[in-house]
Amino acid sequence: MRRKSFGAVMIAAIAFASFAIPVLASDQELATGERLAAVLRAGRSVISNHQSLINDESIAEKNLPGQRVVDEALELYAQREGKSLEPENLSDLDKQLFEAQIAAMREIVDENQDLIDAEGIGFKGFIPAIFARLVNERFAEKVGNLAQTKVTAPVDIVRNRKATPDEWERNVLESKFQTSAWERGKPYFDEVEKNGKPAFRMLIPEYYSASCLTCHGQPKGEVDVTGYPKEGGAEGDLAGAISITLFR
Repeated sequence: MRRKSFGAVMIAAIAFASFAIPVLASDQELATGERLAAVLRAGRSVISNHQSLINDESIAEKNLPGQRVVDEALELYAQREGKSLEPENLSDLDKQLFEAQIAAMREIVDENQDLIDAEGIGFKGFIPAIFARLVNERFAEKVGNLAQTKVTAPVDIVRNRKATPDEWERNVLESKFQTSAWERGKPYFDEVEKNGKPAFRMLIPEYYSASCLTCHGQPKGEVDVTGYPKEGGAEGDLAGAISITLFR
């Protein structure tokens, strides 16, 4: 029987190892994903904090331009993370993603100034969920070949079809986040293909806070101010997840 050369054996072994052992996510990818999610959450919180102002029909000039929202979001990020976000300390890629996300926030708020400042109109519909979706879409327009961000939820409570979880997200939500064994708040990440490209994917669970229950709480089925039926959720229930994709 003819023996294989040492070189051929080594090539085969390397090929098998490359196939059998997936590349683990780097600390940098984890940090990037967590930062993108944290900045998005901070911006969303700023819009939530200003809901009474946005919906005040008696005030025409709200003085809530995009730059103010960005500044307050970065201040809130620093409070939550215990440190400010310094772009000069980021890698070139992370700086590009950060600048695109911040620009998306600023643009979305500025483009909705007429709505925000509309006098004589109470509820404007410019709520945190809408803000986040629009920011994520604008972010994708800017860096879609590099990264994507999305807010999704389990299929039985997702409200906007654009937020419907894809197969990977749905599987993580159902097999991980919706089980009693999953550690509360713990993100899940994996190495998978998306749109035919290898990618690092990360899903970060989110839970209803007391302020969420005005629209998502009891009684279940009652139509809320946005026109959707309430989910009947309780404080602490799984509300959804922030999905981060970093293409490789």
